[in-house]
Amino acid sequence: MTHLTRTLSNIALCCAAMASAHAQASPVAESVTIPRAPGELVGTLLVPHATVPVPVVLIISGSGATDRDGNGGGFAPAPLRQLAESLATRNIATLRYDKRSIGGSASAAIPEAQMTLGTFADDAAAWIRYLESTHRFSRVIVAGHSEGALLGLLAMQQVPAAGYISVEGMARPLDQVLHDQLAAQLPAPMLAQTDSIFARLRRGETVDSLVRSLPPAVGAALFRPSVQPFLVSEFKHAGQVEITHLAAPCLIVQGTRDLQIAPSEADLLHRANPRCTVALIPDMNHMLKQTTATDLAGQLSTYRAPDAPLAAGLVDAVAKFVLASSH
Repeated sequence: MTHLTRTLSNIALCCAAMASAHAQASPVAESVTIPRAPGELVGTLLVPHATVPVPVVLIISGSGATDRDGNGGGFAPAPLRQLAESLATRNIATLRYDKRSIGGSASAAIPEAQMTLGTFADDAAAWIRYLESTHRFSRVIVAGHSEGALLGLLAMQQVPAAGYISVEGMARPLDQVLHDQLAAQLPAPMLAQTDSIFARLRRGETVDSLVRSLPPAVGAALFRPSVQPFLVSEFKHAGQVEITHLAAPCLIVQGTRDLQIAPSEADLLHRANPRCTVALIPDMNHMLKQTTATDLAGQLSTYRAPDAPLAAGLVDAVAKFVLASSH
Protein backbone atom coordinates (compact mmCIF):
# COMPACT_ATOMS: atom_id res chain seq x y z
CA MET A 1 0.00 0.00 0.00
CA THR A 2 1.48 3.31 -1.00
CA HIS A 3 1.83 6.23 1.39
CA LEU A 4 -0.90 8.11 -0.53
CA THR A 5 -3.22 5.10 -0.40
CA ARG A 6 -2.67 4.72 3.35
CA THR A 7 -3.32 8.45 3.85
CA LEU A 8 -6.57 8.32 1.88
CA SER A 9 -7.60 5.19 3.74
CA ASN A 10 -6.95 6.85 7.11
CA ILE A 11 -8.95 9.92 6.05
CA ALA A 12 -11.84 7.68 5.00
CA LEU A 13 -11.76 5.82 8.32
CA CYS A 14 -11.63 9.11 10.22
CA CYS A 15 -14.60 10.51 8.30
CA ALA A 16 -16.55 7.30 8.83
CA ALA A 17 -15.86 7.46 12.56
CA MET A 18 -16.96 11.08 12.68
CA ALA A 19 -20.15 10.26 10.77
CA SER A 20 -20.84 7.36 13.13
CA ALA A 21 -20.31 9.59 16.17
CA HIS A 22 -22.63 12.21 14.66
CA ALA A 23 -25.29 9.58 14.02
CA GLN A 24 -25.01 8.35 17.61
CA ALA A 25 -25.35 11.91 18.86
CA SER A 26 -28.55 12.56 16.91
CA PRO A 27 -31.61 12.92 19.15
CA VAL A 28 -34.19 10.15 19.19
CA ALA A 29 -37.74 11.07 18.14
CA GLU A 30 -40.38 8.96 19.89
CA SER A 31 -44.10 8.97 19.17
CA VAL A 32 -46.00 9.15 22.46
CA THR A 33 -49.70 9.01 23.28
CA ILE A 34 -51.89 9.66 26.30
CA PRO A 35 -55.57 8.74 26.62
CA ARG A 36 -57.92 11.73 26.53
CA ALA A 37 -61.58 10.88 26.00
CA PRO A 38 -62.98 10.17 23.52
CA GLY A 39 -59.60 9.13 22.07
CA GLU A 40 -55.96 9.97 22.61
CA LEU A 41 -53.49 12.79 22.17
CA VAL A 42 -50.33 12.17 20.16
CA GLY A 43 -47.01 13.95 20.37
CA THR A 44 -43.31 13.74 19.59
CA LEU A 45 -40.77 13.29 22.35
CA LEU A 46 -37.35 14.39 21.11
CA VAL A 47 -34.59 13.13 23.42
CA PRO A 48 -30.87 13.83 23.03
CA HIS A 49 -28.35 11.11 23.79
CA ALA A 50 -27.02 11.63 27.30
CA THR A 51 -25.47 9.60 30.10
CA VAL A 52 -27.56 11.33 32.78
CA PRO A 53 -31.21 12.46 32.86
CA VAL A 54 -31.76 15.73 31.00
CA PRO A 55 -34.48 18.37 31.43
CA VAL A 56 -37.55 18.15 29.21
CA VAL A 57 -39.63 21.07 27.92
CA LEU A 58 -43.34 20.59 27.24
CA ILE A 59 -44.08 22.88 24.26
CA ILE A 60 -47.71 24.02 24.02
CA SER A 61 -48.83 25.48 20.69
CA GLY A 62 -50.97 28.56 20.16
CA SER A 63 -54.57 29.24 19.22
CA GLY A 64 -56.68 27.59 16.56
CA ALA A 65 -56.12 24.36 14.66
CA THR A 66 -52.39 24.21 15.40
CA ASP A 67 -50.31 21.06 15.27
CA ARG A 68 -47.24 19.98 17.21
CA ASP A 69 -44.88 21.83 14.87
CA GLY A 70 -46.70 25.15 15.24
CA ASN A 71 -48.41 24.91 11.84
CA GLY A 72 -52.04 25.84 11.21
CA GLY A 73 -54.43 28.18 9.48
CA GLY A 74 -52.90 27.50 6.09
CA PHE A 75 -49.39 28.41 7.30
CA ALA A 76 -46.51 25.99 7.84
CA PRO A 77 -43.55 27.81 9.40
CA ALA A 78 -42.83 24.89 11.81
CA PRO A 79 -41.31 27.12 14.52
CA LEU A 80 -41.98 24.66 17.34
CA ARG A 81 -40.29 21.81 15.49
CA GLN A 82 -37.30 24.07 14.85
CA LEU A 83 -37.20 25.08 18.51
CA ALA A 84 -37.35 21.45 19.64
CA GLU A 85 -34.57 20.40 17.29
CA SER A 86 -32.41 23.33 18.35
CA LEU A 87 -32.89 22.58 22.05
CA ALA A 88 -31.87 18.97 21.44
CA THR A 89 -28.42 20.25 20.43
CA ARG A 90 -28.20 21.83 23.90
CA ASN A 91 -28.94 18.52 25.65
CA ILE A 92 -32.57 19.44 26.33
CA ALA A 93 -35.45 17.07 25.56
CA THR A 94 -38.82 18.34 24.35
CA LEU A 95 -42.36 17.06 24.00
CA ARG A 96 -44.65 18.78 21.53
CA TYR A 97 -48.11 17.51 20.64
CA ASP A 98 -51.01 17.89 18.25
CA LYS A 99 -53.90 19.68 19.88
CA ARG A 100 -57.15 17.82 20.42
CA SER A 101 -58.87 17.10 17.06
CA ILE A 102 -55.72 18.01 15.04
CA GLY A 103 -53.40 15.64 13.18
CA GLY A 104 -52.50 12.60 15.24
CA SER A 105 -54.89 13.72 18.00
CA ALA A 106 -57.95 13.57 15.72
CA SER A 107 -59.43 10.69 17.73
CA ALA A 108 -59.81 13.02 20.74
CA ALA A 109 -62.03 15.43 18.79
CA ILE A 110 -65.16 16.74 20.46
CA PRO A 111 -67.76 19.14 19.02
CA GLU A 112 -66.40 22.67 18.78
CA ALA A 113 -69.31 23.98 20.83
CA GLN A 114 -68.15 21.81 23.76
CA MET A 115 -64.57 23.07 23.74
CA THR A 116 -63.45 25.58 26.34
CA LEU A 117 -60.11 26.99 27.39
CA GLY A 118 -60.24 24.53 30.27
CA THR A 119 -60.41 21.62 27.82
CA PHE A 120 -57.00 22.48 26.41
CA ALA A 121 -55.54 23.42 29.81
CA ASP A 122 -56.56 19.99 31.12
CA ASP A 123 -54.88 18.36 28.12
CA ALA A 124 -51.65 20.25 28.84
CA ALA A 125 -51.82 19.23 32.50
CA ALA A 126 -52.21 15.60 31.42
CA TRP A 127 -48.98 15.87 29.43
CA ILE A 128 -47.13 17.28 32.48
CA ARG A 129 -48.38 14.29 34.50
CA TYR A 130 -47.18 11.96 31.76
CA LEU A 131 -43.67 13.46 31.70
CA GLU A 132 -43.41 13.34 35.48
CA SER A 133 -44.60 9.72 35.52
CA THR A 134 -41.83 8.52 33.19
CA HIS A 135 -39.08 9.38 35.71
CA ARG A 136 -36.76 9.79 32.71
CA PHE A 137 -36.00 13.49 33.04
CA SER A 138 -34.26 15.69 35.57
CA ARG A 139 -36.93 18.41 35.44
CA VAL A 140 -40.12 19.29 33.55
CA ILE A 141 -40.36 22.83 32.17
CA VAL A 142 -43.55 24.16 30.55
CA ALA A 143 -43.26 26.50 27.55
CA GLY A 144 -46.34 27.92 25.83
CA HIS A 145 -46.44 29.85 22.58
CA SER A 146 -49.05 32.63 22.18
CA GLU A 147 -52.34 31.29 23.62
CA GLY A 148 -50.33 28.25 24.72
CA ALA A 149 -48.62 30.49 27.27
CA LEU A 150 -51.95 31.02 29.04
CA LEU A 151 -52.72 27.31 28.80
CA GLY A 152 -49.37 26.56 30.42
CA LEU A 153 -50.16 28.80 33.38
CA LEU A 154 -53.54 27.16 33.89
CA ALA A 155 -52.07 23.67 33.51
CA MET A 156 -49.38 24.39 36.12
CA GLN A 157 -52.07 25.37 38.60
CA GLN A 158 -53.17 21.73 38.36
CA VAL A 159 -49.76 20.06 38.06
CA PRO A 160 -46.72 22.11 39.16
CA ALA A 161 -43.57 22.02 37.05
CA ALA A 162 -39.99 23.12 37.67
CA GLY A 163 -40.21 26.18 35.44
CA TYR A 164 -42.40 28.15 33.07
CA ILE A 165 -41.71 29.98 29.81
CA SER A 166 -44.09 32.39 28.08
CA VAL A 167 -43.21 32.72 24.40
CA GLU A 168 -45.09 35.62 22.78
CA GLY A 169 -47.79 35.23 25.44
CA MET A 170 -50.68 37.61 26.14
CA ALA A 171 -50.98 39.53 29.39
CA ARG A 172 -54.42 41.04 28.84
CA PRO A 173 -57.62 39.08 28.14
CA LEU A 174 -58.02 37.88 24.57
CA ASP A 175 -60.88 40.27 23.74
CA GLN A 176 -58.67 43.28 24.48
CA VAL A 177 -55.86 41.92 22.31
CA LEU A 178 -58.31 41.14 19.50
CA HIS A 179 -59.75 44.65 19.74
CA ASP A 180 -56.29 46.11 19.11
CA GLN A 181 -55.70 43.78 16.17
CA LEU A 182 -59.10 44.55 14.62
CA ALA A 183 -58.75 48.30 15.18
CA ALA A 184 -55.97 48.35 12.61
CA GLN A 185 -58.11 46.55 10.01
CA LEU A 186 -61.79 47.45 10.40
CA PRO A 187 -63.72 50.68 9.78
CA ALA A 188 -64.98 52.37 12.93
CA PRO A 189 -68.65 51.25 12.63
CA MET A 190 -67.64 47.61 12.20
CA LEU A 191 -65.16 47.84 15.07
CA ALA A 192 -67.98 49.16 17.27
CA GLN A 193 -70.03 46.09 16.33
CA THR A 194 -67.25 43.72 17.30
CA ASP A 195 -66.77 45.56 20.59
CA SER A 196 -70.49 45.05 21.31
CA ILE A 197 -70.06 41.34 20.67
CA PHE A 198 -67.03 41.22 22.96
CA ALA A 199 -69.05 42.91 25.72
CA ARG A 200 -71.88 40.40 25.39
CA LEU A 201 -69.52 37.43 25.42
CA ARG A 202 -67.71 38.79 28.49
CA ARG A 203 -71.08 38.69 30.26
CA GLY A 204 -71.46 35.06 29.23
CA GLU A 205 -74.18 35.79 26.68
CA THR A 206 -74.29 34.15 23.27
CA VAL A 207 -74.57 36.40 20.24
CA ASP A 208 -76.42 35.81 16.97
CA SER A 209 -77.96 38.81 15.23
CA LEU A 210 -74.89 41.02 15.72
CA VAL A 211 -72.70 38.34 14.16
CA ARG A 212 -74.95 37.97 11.10
CA SER A 213 -74.61 41.69 10.42
CA LEU A 214 -70.84 41.36 9.98
CA PRO A 215 -69.06 40.21 6.82
CA PRO A 216 -68.38 36.43 6.96
CA ALA A 217 -64.63 37.02 7.02
CA VAL A 218 -65.14 38.64 10.42
CA GLY A 219 -68.39 37.26 11.80
CA ALA A 220 -68.12 33.60 10.83
CA ALA A 221 -64.37 33.46 11.32
CA LEU A 222 -64.28 34.99 14.79
CA PHE A 223 -67.75 34.66 16.25
CA ARG A 224 -69.50 31.63 14.71
CA PRO A 225 -71.99 30.19 17.23
CA SER A 226 -69.98 27.01 17.82
CA VAL A 227 -66.87 28.92 18.92
CA GLN A 228 -68.65 31.36 21.24
CA PRO A 229 -68.53 29.04 24.31
CA PHE A 230 -64.76 28.88 23.92
CA LEU A 231 -64.49 32.67 23.69
CA VAL A 232 -66.69 33.09 26.78
CA SER A 233 -64.36 30.77 28.69
CA GLU A 234 -61.17 32.46 27.51
CA PHE A 235 -62.35 36.02 28.12
CA LYS A 236 -62.49 35.14 31.84
CA HIS A 237 -58.72 34.71 32.01
CA ALA A 238 -55.72 37.00 31.63
CA GLY A 239 -52.07 36.05 31.65
CA GLN A 240 -51.20 38.97 33.92
CA VAL A 241 -53.59 37.56 36.54
CA GLU A 242 -52.69 33.89 36.20
CA ILE A 243 -48.95 34.56 36.33
CA THR A 244 -49.28 36.01 39.82
CA HIS A 245 -50.11 32.49 41.04
CA LEU A 246 -46.87 31.11 39.65
CA ALA A 247 -44.32 29.95 42.21
CA ALA A 248 -41.84 28.36 39.78
CA PRO A 249 -39.00 30.20 38.03
CA CYS A 250 -40.30 32.04 34.97
CA LEU A 251 -39.01 33.37 31.67
CA ILE A 252 -40.93 35.81 29.46
CA VAL A 253 -39.75 35.71 25.82
CA GLN A 254 -40.92 38.48 23.50
CA GLY A 255 -39.98 39.43 19.97
CA THR A 256 -39.66 43.06 18.94
CA ARG A 257 -41.28 42.40 15.51
CA ASP A 258 -44.39 40.57 16.74
CA LEU A 259 -47.41 42.11 14.99
CA GLN A 260 -49.95 39.98 16.91
CA ILE A 261 -48.70 40.24 20.48
CA ALA A 262 -47.11 43.60 21.19
CA PRO A 263 -43.97 43.88 23.36
CA SER A 264 -46.10 45.81 25.86
CA GLU A 265 -47.75 42.48 26.76
CA ALA A 266 -44.39 41.22 28.04
CA ASP A 267 -44.04 44.38 30.13
CA LEU A 268 -47.44 43.74 31.72
CA LEU A 269 -46.57 40.12 32.48
CA HIS A 270 -43.32 41.18 34.11
CA ARG A 271 -45.03 43.83 36.21
CA ALA A 272 -47.50 41.21 37.39
CA ASN A 273 -44.67 38.86 38.40
CA PRO A 274 -41.36 40.74 38.77
CA ARG A 275 -39.59 37.51 39.73
CA CYS A 276 -39.75 36.49 36.08
CA THR A 277 -36.85 37.14 33.74
CA VAL A 278 -37.56 38.89 30.43
CA ALA A 279 -35.76 38.01 27.20
CA LEU A 280 -36.47 40.58 24.49
CA ILE A 281 -35.46 39.05 21.16
CA PRO A 282 -34.56 41.63 18.48
CA ASP A 283 -36.25 41.20 15.10
CA MET A 284 -38.32 38.16 16.15
CA ASN A 285 -41.90 37.97 14.90
CA HIS A 286 -44.88 35.94 16.16
CA MET A 287 -43.68 32.85 14.29
CA LEU A 288 -40.36 33.12 16.16
CA LYS A 289 -38.60 33.90 12.89
CA GLN A 290 -35.96 36.49 12.10
CA THR A 291 -37.33 39.47 10.15
CA THR A 292 -36.85 43.19 9.76
CA ALA A 293 -40.26 43.71 8.13
CA THR A 294 -42.64 45.95 10.04
CA ASP A 295 -45.89 44.91 8.35
CA LEU A 296 -47.70 41.63 7.74
CA ALA A 297 -47.13 41.71 3.99
CA GLY A 298 -43.41 41.91 4.58
CA GLN A 299 -43.44 39.15 7.19
CA LEU A 300 -45.77 36.79 5.35
CA SER A 301 -43.00 34.73 3.80
CA THR A 302 -41.79 33.69 7.28
CA TYR A 303 -45.31 32.41 8.05
CA ARG A 304 -45.02 29.99 5.13
CA ALA A 305 -41.41 28.84 5.22
CA PRO A 306 -40.48 25.97 7.55
CA ASP A 307 -36.81 26.59 6.79
CA ALA A 308 -36.79 30.30 7.56
CA PRO A 309 -34.37 30.62 10.50
CA LEU A 310 -35.48 31.14 14.06
CA ALA A 311 -34.60 34.54 15.46
CA ALA A 312 -31.05 34.83 16.73
CA GLY A 313 -30.97 34.68 20.51
CA LEU A 314 -34.20 32.72 21.00
CA VAL A 315 -32.65 29.29 21.53
CA ASP A 316 -29.87 30.74 23.70
CA ALA A 317 -32.38 32.45 25.99
CA VAL A 318 -34.61 29.39 26.35
CA ALA A 319 -31.72 26.94 26.82
CA LYS A 320 -30.03 29.13 29.42
CA PHE A 321 -33.23 29.33 31.46
CA VAL A 322 -34.02 25.61 31.18
CA LEU A 323 -30.54 24.50 32.18
CA ALA A 324 -30.44 26.97 35.09
CA SER A 325 -33.86 25.73 36.27
CA SER A 326 -32.59 22.16 36.21
CA HIS A 327 -30.05 22.48 39.00
